[in-house]
Amino acid sequence: MQREDGTRPIVIDETPGKKWYCQCGLSQRLPYCDGTHKHHDVGVGPIAVEITEPATKAVCQCHRTQGPPWCDGSHRMPDE
Repeated sequence: MQREDGTRPIVIDETPGKKWYCQCGLSQRLPYCDGTHKHHDVGVGPIAVEITEPATKAVCQCHRTQGPPWCDGSHRMPDE
């Protein structure tokens, strides 16, 4: 299975409630976790977040953010 490492975040209009954001990059429902990590030895699981009010969110897909699951612009920085 191919990991999806994006070059930019997925921007969504999020609704209140508990959300599980994919961190392994294997989900077929990005940016949400679909449990695929359980079937692969990836060493990482989703990040659970309680959304308290409707808001536009940028969910990191480059896996380099310092504040997961939210994008901090790290995808714009050159690879080290």
